Amino acid sequence: MTGEGAYRLEGIELVRVRLPLAAPWRTPLGTISERSVVLVRAVVDGAEGWGECVAQPEPTYTSEYEEGAWALLRDHLVPRLLAAGAPALGAVKGHPMAKAALRAAVLDAELRIRGMPLAQALRDASKCPGPARERVPAGVAIGVSGDLDQLVEEVGKRVGDGYLRVKLKVHPGWDTAPVATVRAANPSLALTVDANGAYARLGLDAAAAALARLDGFGLMMLEQPLGDADLVGHAALGRRLATPICLDEAVDSDDAAASAVALGAGRIVNIKPGRVGGLHEAVRIHDRCAQAGWAVWCGGMLETGVGRAANLALATLGNFSLPGDLSAADRYWAEDIVDRPAVLEADGTIAVPDGPGIGVNVSLRPATVVDRTWISAPGGA
Repeated sequence: MTGEGAYRLEGIELVRVRLPLAAPWRTPLGTISERSVVLVRAVVDGAEGWGECVAQPEPTYTSEYEEGAWALLRDHLVPRLLAAGAPALGAVKGHPMAKAALRAAVLDAELRIRGMPLAQALRDASKCPGPARERVPAGVAIGVSGDLDQLVEEVGKRVGDGYLRVKLKVHPGWDTAPVATVRAANPSLALTVDANGAYARLGLDAAAAALARLDGFGLMMLEQPLGDADLVGHAALGRRLATPICLDEAVDSDDAAASAVALGAGRIVNIKPGRVGGLHEAVRIHDRCAQAGWAVWCGGMLETGVGRAANLALATLGNFSLPGDLSAADRYWAEDIVDRPAVLEADGTIAVPDGPGIGVNVSLRPATVVDRTWISAPGGA
């Protein structure tokens, strides 16, 4: 699974689309009602493959952001790839989301030529593939509403839809009350919370005191309470809480995962391929966590059907033992851009696309396309 087969890369097209969300999405970082997405289309020996860059419009989740990713792909990553192949991407420091999208597009095209589903390629690359899966369990994330009645209503709707796990966004001042209210209404629900690092500003002692109040609600995990790089703080916090800590932004590479395991900075990792530089690195982190006895699950970044199909394939690996943020397409998008959008089945699972590559085909409505740029390989048309 190298993305560097004996094929000719003819060129790369960068495509930016703007899509309305099915409903406004609220987190401690802000609220959005539409999403602008950078897509990468690779043409390899006449076959096309797609990748999705999950960089946000502003550099608030990580240092990467949409406009910067577009410029970096156009001016640095794509020219290097076309001139010297995938190893040349290493000369560019950082920017894992842009690199992940480019690598995914080339890999998708090559797998389509070979007639191999992405899930099979990932299993072949893994040291801990586990039993083959055709479906993966689905979870759903719910943004910050600020209204307890509205929150309970939203959770009830998603439970009624069939989701097997619900994740609530929390931050200081919006934690104990929403969790207690949702738990009272759903005593047996698999419930998690995600802080997106919001408790870092309190300091360790105050954060521990605030979060310890959540220990009595039977949460599956507490995701990323402290700062992105604070593995030492997460290890210390974990020793003061009964709820397992899950790392998200703190694990941006296999090296970071190794450090987290060595420090005992958590017990669970949320693996997002874009955040860690692509599917190759995601498999390495999965394998490391499996060998350490840490559980993993696949997180979401409001992906379209392109990124969601890749995430579903990744989540077939054996150590993805917890329901991820792999919701149905209609949970987030008014209209998806692929021919087979993810659908939630009655048993709370989503089928993994079984066609070659990511297993779905892209169909863009002209009205959604904001910009597109084609870059030919040297000597190409």
